[in-house]
Amino acid sequence: MNEPELSVVVPLFNEAENLEELCRRLKQVMDNCPLPTEAVLVNDGSTDGSGPYLTSIALEDERFQLIELSRNFGHQIAISAGLEHARGRRAVFIIDGDLQDPPELLPQFLELMNEGYDVVYGIRKSRKEGFFKKIAYKQFYRMLSRITPVDLPLDSGDFSLISRRVADVINSMPEESRYLRGMRAWAGFRQTGLPYTREKRHAGSSKYSISALTKLAYNGIFNFSEFPVKLITYSGFFAFSISVIYSIHVLYMRFFYGNVPQGFTALLFSIVMFGGIQLMSVGILGEYITRIYFQTRNRPLYIVRNKILDRKSRTP
Repeated sequence: MNEPELSVVVPLFNEAENLEELCRRLKQVMDNCPLPTEAVLVNDGSTDGSGPYLTSIALEDERFQLIELSRNFGHQIAISAGLEHARGRRAVFIIDGDLQDPPELLPQFLELMNEGYDVVYGIRKSRKEGFFKKIAYKQFYRMLSRITPVDLPLDSGDFSLISRRVADVINSMPEESRYLRGMRAWAGFRQTGLPYTREKRHAGSSKYSISALTKLAYNGIFNFSEFPVKLITYSGFFAFSISVIYSIHVLYMRFFYGNVPQGFTALLFSIVMFGGIQLMSVGILGEYITRIYFQTRNRPLYIVRNKILDRKSRTP
């Protein structure tokens, strides 16, 4: 195919139930797009039989490029693999394979990019998910925006259209623990949001477990905020203030009333409070040390098992 101007990156993990509808809608979007477009499908170690279908579509239509990873590396790494293999000279469009983010919005994203923006991100004005999940997402985004110096847009995920130069900046970042929406914001350039309604999954269930969501939240907090370290300082100052106040109280009782407050309860409270602060501080420092350790190993972010580019299979 001609050198693509636009790449659509789609990370996939056990989405066999969605693949036929996904590819049908992607074909329709690419047929109607005025720019030469490719779709980069990243198979993130799927175990549900997705592989044969993805292989057949990549061999049938040269616009579909397939990157198969050697195992499941995670959603953020799969997107990173797609970004590194995306050949679009003008822009990269990132969507999820569950069709909650409609690919048909591409023309509206392109319209905003044509106005001079390097990043156009989707803003979820509403989402068809469980009540508690919606509340958790909403509160997390607002908490993170308050504690980070980076201007992170509220209610915005990975669904976005980014220019070639922004994609190159993200590809150059060596982070092992990746939070792509934060990296995208950190890159700067002109950015704007496009409100949309996030649909239900077309089929199947979410592959983001509670542990995976927690890991993603940790990456956002620890990679883009100094708050955890400052929390240790604040906690230490609080504990010191409590000890000073209590010491003044003891001295006051000793010199003015001739006795010293005694009791097991006060001692137990002090031990529990200071012990809790110490354990929390060790945990926060341990989180940073673990990230430094993983980063300094210099392992590749992912390993490619096979590629099908322009209907040709290529094993690395």
